[in-house]
Amino acid sequence: MMSRADRTVLSEWWWTVDRALLASLVGLMVIGIILCLAASPAVAARLSIADPFHFVNRQVLFLAPAVVVMIATSFLSPRTLRRLCIGVFALFLVLLLATLVVGPEVKGARRWLTIAGITVQPSEFIKPAFVILAAWLFSESTKRPEMPAQLFAFALLGSVLAPLVKQPDFGQSLLICLVWASLFFLAGLRWIWMVGLVGIGAGGGALAYMTVSHVQKRINRFLNPDSGDTYQIDAALNSFRNGGWFGQGPGEGTMKRLLPDGHTDFVFAVAGEEFGIILCLVILSLFAFIILRSLSRASKESDPFARFAITGLALLFGLQAAINMAVNVHIAPAKGMTLPFISYGGSSLISIAFGMGMLLALSRKRPGAAALAALTEKPAQEGSARAVASGAVPDPA
Repeated sequence: MMSRADRTVLSEWWWTVDRALLASLVGLMVIGIILCLAASPAVAARLSIADPFHFVNRQVLFLAPAVVVMIATSFLSPRTLRRLCIGVFALFLVLLLATLVVGPEVKGARRWLTIAGITVQPSEFIKPAFVILAAWLFSESTKRPEMPAQLFAFALLGSVLAPLVKQPDFGQSLLICLVWASLFFLAGLRWIWMVGLVGIGAGGGALAYMTVSHVQKRINRFLNPDSGDTYQIDAALNSFRNGGWFGQGPGEGTMKRLLPDGHTDFVFAVAGEEFGIILCLVILSLFAFIILRSLSRASKESDPFARFAITGLALLFGLQAAINMAVNVHIAPAKGMTLPFISYGGSSLISIAFGMGMLLALSRKRPGAAALAALTEKPAQEGSARAVASGAVPDPA
């Protein structure tokens, strides 16, 4: 066991990191492996893959670097995180633009690149870096109003939204807009700006509905199930009905064989059928705990950058989870968005680990100079007391 008196980097990290938050994130990863074990055989059989645990093996393969990324990132200082995110944002913005030119078209969208045999979705990696840079700009606008930081924040948003809409990927666009608007509000947004932004958002949504056929079809199917094919949503709802409170048992689910995306977008439905509503509530509770604890930490931060960044990363994580679960229970239109740390997927898993590593880094307890001095002096005082008690040193009294 590491002692508080130990001043090594690892010991200092252990005693300052939010261990409850870290344990909750690890818990989600473990649940993700269990649910991948449940969903993988059915998906492998449907895709004619010989190894029934193909997706489990790949998920574990992705999980190893994801854990390394999360832990390594949690050691970094806020200043280092900002510098790192500038580089990450620039790199993946270039790759995001490259998807429009050389990315393969899948289901009418260009969102992926194949690099050295590995499929990468740049939009997943750009999200956490975007949040950090937006938080930085908004924090500067509160500390130095003379700087055009808010103007730069608008430019930052536009640089990401333009290629995302062009792909098109309206789900990620909506997620980024919601997080950005939340940070703008925290930075002291005037109500007139809020009304204007809501109006622009509503107008953009209406334009997408009228001009993009697959957006129109998804919304129409959500509002009126009889207007189109609802096969996957119906199968997901039947999974919850079959599972009941305690589920059919591990490996006993049948609806997962009918879910094309049972290991990715609809893994929550697989959890409901095989392990019941109880596990679904456990998953929901873990997400709620992570978000609420992060927001609680953010509210205690005196540094605007740390406060905005923690809030933005928590919202990014929570909103993505909420959208995925809402689609699974049919209270939101279908959208291809993964459930953080639980759905199968390399880009999603590693990018979320990067974001949560930054969240752990920013929420670490950072004692002031006086507290740090007291922490290091305590062992010396205890040693002096023991010396006096043994008679090796005369009692000054």
